[in-house]
Amino acid sequence: MGSVDRSRLEALARREEQRFVREHPRSRELHERAARSLPGGVPMHWMTKWAGPFPVFVDSAHGAHFTDVDGHDYVDLCLGDTGAMTGHGPEPTLEAVRRQLERGITHMLPTEDAAAAAELLAGRFGLPSWQFTLSATDANRFAIRLARGMTGRPRILVFDYCYHGTVDETFATLRDDGSVGPRRGNIGPAVDPALTTRVVQFNDPGALERELAAGDVAAVLAEPALTNIGIVLPDPGFHDALRELTRRTGTLLILDETHTLCAGPNGYTGEHGLDPDMLVVGKAIGGGIPCGAYGLSAELARRLDTLTTLENIDVGGIGGTLAGNALSLAAIRATLEGVLTPEAYARMLPLAARWTNGVERVIGTNRMPWHVTRLGTRAEYHFLPTAPRNGREAAAASDFELERYLHLAALNRGILLTPFHNMALMSPATTEADVDCHTAAFEEVVAELAPA
Repeated sequence: MGSVDRSRLEALARREEQRFVREHPRSRELHERAARSLPGGVPMHWMTKWAGPFPVFVDSAHGAHFTDVDGHDYVDLCLGDTGAMTGHGPEPTLEAVRRQLERGITHMLPTEDAAAAAELLAGRFGLPSWQFTLSATDANRFAIRLARGMTGRPRILVFDYCYHGTVDETFATLRDDGSVGPRRGNIGPAVDPALTTRVVQFNDPGALERELAAGDVAAVLAEPALTNIGIVLPDPGFHDALRELTRRTGTLLILDETHTLCAGPNGYTGEHGLDPDMLVVGKAIGGGIPCGAYGLSAELARRLDTLTTLENIDVGGIGGTLAGNALSLAAIRATLEGVLTPEAYARMLPLAARWTNGVERVIGTNRMPWHVTRLGTRAEYHFLPTAPRNGREAAAASDFELERYLHLAALNRGILLTPFHNMALMSPATTEADVDCHTAAFEEVVAELAPA
């Protein structure tokens, strides 16, 4: 990034790291203890990506804030990378979970909440039939298997730099020569992704038409807007082209709304009148309780029973012992009924606009060639002057050292951003004061980086 003096960035990052270590002795102590039994000192190795020499250890979290073991309070704009989009511990969800805990957690049998949760999802997204999982990753896996089973086709198609959880087929990218290969960092891919996956750039209907013409793609799996490489919005007319091309080629369309649920109470699908064959959603709908779900059109629901026999239905590669458990379903029902409501979005959407306006003002004042993109209650900045149109453009603008510095500096000033990109997410509990706290911290930090 030409706008940033690298030696100054290095010096500022060193200063922030020294401050972080000085102010977090208890987190450091716990991390050193954890390192003796947890690789990297964390319960899942990607948690080492948090900015700083060790992660902060959480003591408690409520609403849009959390407190670490050193007593520091933080405005949480990461919110579990959407898993806590409801805010931490929303009371309607907590009450439902408390009640269900006393009545049983899991027993491989349906409860009334199962039907109620499915009805609520059908009302929001327009697909009539639903199944439940423990994560959106599982829901994506199962949707892909169903698509292959129903079409008899072997491959799926995804967009470059997409993210759909830890689904093997989706860790594929386009090489410079246009061939498909494993995405950078893909650990132990089961097979060469070129055997399972076709990849095109987002917002490129021509490439999409070319790849679907081969006739071997069971389904396109897509977020309505890319989110995990930085927000990349669809061009006008792109979703119309996507739907027309998939229908013309007999290809199923699966939309993954796990992150784009931020677009509104009915997700991007409901807000923009999209018409997928299947839809996946997870994380936020359970208010923090692990869960996921996938919906099917009426036609696909009818075809579902023809894929296997009753005798073999439990070994078909779809489902899991804890999938659709009573606790998750109670949480989903309560969260959809009482937390992620239209009224909550009416508060959250203006807050995301306020965050965007604050960041844009700071960027403009300091003459930084950066851009801010907002999608509903989510917004983030890219290190490029205009909005990216696809994942490749967004990835090319990444700057790992700059990103880590900005995240660590924010953390030292009481703000938590996602460790993977520069995203802020609003919850029903977020306030204007929380947003303004970020703007003030961002202004202080960017001013130190800005060219003289």
